[in-house]
Amino acid sequence: MAENLSLPLALPIATPPLPPPPPTKPLFSIQSTENSHQHITLSHTPLPPPQPPGPPITPFLHDLLHLKKTHQPIHPTHPSPIPRTRTRLGRPHGSAHDKRRPDIRLSPLGQQILQSLTDPSFDFSELDDILLPLLGHFQDNSLIAMDVLGIIKGLRDYKKLDLALSVFDWIRNRKECESVVSGGAVIAVVVSILGRKGKVSYAATLLLDLLKYGVDIDVYGYTSLISAYADNGRYREALTVFKKMEEEGCRPTLITYNVILNIYGKMGTPWNKIMALVDEMKSDGIALDKCTYNTLITCCRRGALHEEAASLFEELKLAGFTPDYVTYNALLDTYGKSRRPKQAMDIFREMQINGIAPSSVTYNSLISAYARDGLLEEAIELKTQMVEKEIKPDVYTYTTLLSGFERAGKDESAMRVFEEMKRAGCKPNICTFNALIKMHGNRGNFTEMMKLFDEIKTFNCTPDIVTWNTLLAVFGQNGMDSEVSGVFKEMKRAGFVPERDTFNTLISSYSRCGSFNQAMDVYKRMLDAGVTPDLSTYNAVLAALARGGHWEQSEKIFAEMKDGMCKPNELTYCSLLHAYANGKEIDRMQALADDIYSGVIKPHAVLLKTLVLVNSKRDLLIETERAFNELKKKGFSPDTTTLNAMISMYGRRQMVSKTNEILNFMTESGYTPSLTTYNSLMYMYSRSGNFGKSEEILREILEKGLKPDKISYNTIIFAYCRNGRMKEASRIFSEMRKSGLVPDVITYNTFVSCYATDSMFEEAIDVVQYMIKHGCRPNQHTYNSIVDGYCKLSRRDEAVVFIGNLRKLDPHIPMGEECRLTERIKKRWS
Repeated sequence: MAENLSLPLALPIATPPLPPPPPTKPLFSIQSTENSHQHITLSHTPLPPPQPPGPPITPFLHDLLHLKKTHQPIHPTHPSPIPRTRTRLGRPHGSAHDKRRPDIRLSPLGQQILQSLTDPSFDFSELDDILLPLLGHFQDNSLIAMDVLGIIKGLRDYKKLDLALSVFDWIRNRKECESVVSGGAVIAVVVSILGRKGKVSYAATLLLDLLKYGVDIDVYGYTSLISAYADNGRYREALTVFKKMEEEGCRPTLITYNVILNIYGKMGTPWNKIMALVDEMKSDGIALDKCTYNTLITCCRRGALHEEAASLFEELKLAGFTPDYVTYNALLDTYGKSRRPKQAMDIFREMQINGIAPSSVTYNSLISAYARDGLLEEAIELKTQMVEKEIKPDVYTYTTLLSGFERAGKDESAMRVFEEMKRAGCKPNICTFNALIKMHGNRGNFTEMMKLFDEIKTFNCTPDIVTWNTLLAVFGQNGMDSEVSGVFKEMKRAGFVPERDTFNTLISSYSRCGSFNQAMDVYKRMLDAGVTPDLSTYNAVLAALARGGHWEQSEKIFAEMKDGMCKPNELTYCSLLHAYANGKEIDRMQALADDIYSGVIKPHAVLLKTLVLVNSKRDLLIETERAFNELKKKGFSPDTTTLNAMISMYGRRQMVSKTNEILNFMTESGYTPSLTTYNSLMYMYSRSGNFGKSEEILREILEKGLKPDKISYNTIIFAYCRNGRMKEASRIFSEMRKSGLVPDVITYNTFVSCYATDSMFEEAIDVVQYMIKHGCRPNQHTYNSIVDGYCKLSRRDEAVVFIGNLRKLDPHIPMGEECRLTERIKKRWS
């Protein structure tokens, strides 16, 4: 499948998720056995078929798309003999985008009515008596319309939205006021109110009714409906209205364009499409205002387009606008998401010089910039500055710091932040819980993870789409593909519609589980659901290709991105490095590394960390140490994963002093050793004379509450077996099974190999019988060990007899296995 993979350049528009429903019953139940083994109950089901990509098209949109230019009367069975005159509400086309409507003043009677309606003693039963005088006061309906508009706007400003809608319905239901409710401004305000109330479908139906009566909707009515859809997260429908509006010849205003640009930003629309809309604005004679520039800079955040954001910032100033609070915060946040904390700090200083006081939002963006880059001391210092300036850290401040420590592997520091947050009286939100769930899940501590999942409800929080995505990612990176499918099924059962980040997470999760084809199937389903891939999607697909070593396909995807779909970032280059490493294209890997060291590609911390990983994986000592030293020289802090790579490489080479040097650094710097750390140490000692130290480390793992995995037990079994300590190896084997872990072929092959090496062939064959009985299929290495053992002792005849009886021992051996082993004997004997 990888050979034919190509991401299309012309892509459909993304679909937003439905608003999340209340949580259902807990997804998981974790029970403790006598041996304290965690049992996670999950639905073992395959990936379900894709659901509809988003909320269904409303009746309004369906009818609007098929409505003919000559509108039919509302009762088509009784056609009117008198044709209706089509009138456009509001101002004509030529003035549609000149300027906003001026505020409409109320007449003395209108002011009196508004005062009565906003009086605390007002009762809805009085509505007739209060509004009737308005109809008899003016002979001209346009004057009534002005007062109706003023009253409805006034009620909106007083936040009496239901009452405002009641006034509109009261007017609308009176035949003599038909022209009053046909006023474009009135309709726009009412649609806006309905949007605030979440009654977007009702607003759409209202406009459809007006269209059927032959009334044309002006740009303000359309723009209000577009905004209402956008405010309710229904972006696809908002864009459908925008397209219909243009087809009807209704020219967008500056406000319309700004709303659409904001929608594009939230949908992660490719930058070239965003700029195409800006070009359309300019060709329509509409000049960009400060709101447009601020919106465009905000659009740059998702794709980490820092260069584009900086260019827009300069363009804004050249156009005569003064950057404001929104401008600076959007630019600062873009630098933060682009992992450029120094540039973010420069913007922070500039905004203070220009007299714009930073807020908690400003500091949170800056703290995020440093925390993302692993500069946690600087992030803590910024929080201290906040307090000194009497800006109270909020839930986002604490959650950002907690997440930063979690990414760095400093769990104790992360929990200290959480405790400080609670002491400060700052209530955790769902983002906080998501970060904690991620931390415990990444460490394999599923009991604590699910305990937190259950605690969400006690803090009046509701799991959101990020919570589900976090669970998908955790199980994915732990290779638990059946759990990934189960979580996805439960997520959809809870009413959550998969959106772009969910698909991205699934692609990443399945590829981490080794299910490359399933990952690519998810990508296809994503496209079928009408969801537009973004930078994260491309990076997820690249990461999936990289795990399989498909470097040629990775280069094709990279070229596609550079052609305009998405601008590659540091994670893109990380995937290329992994693709080259896994594809054994060391020359290409080193050429890309040289570009990073020389500055052709900016040497971000994550790139240097990746160089440590890929070089360590290929056991390239000099190159690994160069990358690690470069990381420190650039002032970047290593994370637990990077340090584990160094420990693993030194451990494989039995460089004990170097290993201890890294371990001491971890301890002094507050890093929390992970299971990978301990497994690497056990491996190092298992190959040394101090092999008993491996089991001591296992006991330390258990004391710390970590759950050893198969690698942990297999490593110790190997240590004892290779030193002839078969009794101890068998004891560890029993302990492994009691913990709930199922021994794999590596476990059994270790026993078979050691027994055969020690000429204990009966015991070796007993192990083969045992593993077959317990559902573990022997592989070529299993039988190679026994045959090689016989040959080593020059017992060729016994080896031949073993092969002759092999099918009795293992009725399901592959065809031709006996021939392969016979040839192996001949080669060994010769």
